[in-house]
Amino acid sequence: MKLYGPKLREITDSLGDLIAFSLRCPGCRNLHVIYVQAPSHAPRRDTWGFNWRPDAPTFTPSLLMTSSRWEPPVTPENLAAWRKAPWQQEQKPYICHSFITDGQIQFLDDCTHNLAGQTVDIPDMETPC
Repeated sequence: MKLYGPKLREITDSLGDLIAFSLRCPGCRNLHVIYVQAPSHAPRRDTWGFNWRPDAPTFTPSLLMTSSRWEPPVTPENLAAWRKAPWQQEQKPYICHSFITDGQIQFLDDCTHNLAGQTVDIPDMETPC
């Protein structure tokens, strides 16, 4: 994988064809993968439109990422305490929903992270999550 401008990393398939980009999401503090071409092994995969501007990327339509997370979380900072006295956790839905336009991420109000309703610049790939 190589960088495509400061904000995106290219993802290629086994044939070396560009199929997706990854970007750092400051809301999730994770990477999101956005497919711009379906890989040959999964031809029915959803794909997004892309403006091919590495410094100010736009993807269409919106990006919706859903998962679940355990709350309260066990983190590297509290792992030792949790091992001594594990606390009760509950699995809760996690949503990151955004429009990515001109190098900015507009987080929609249905996001379950702390950037819901805000618009921020896409961080550079070299910036830690």
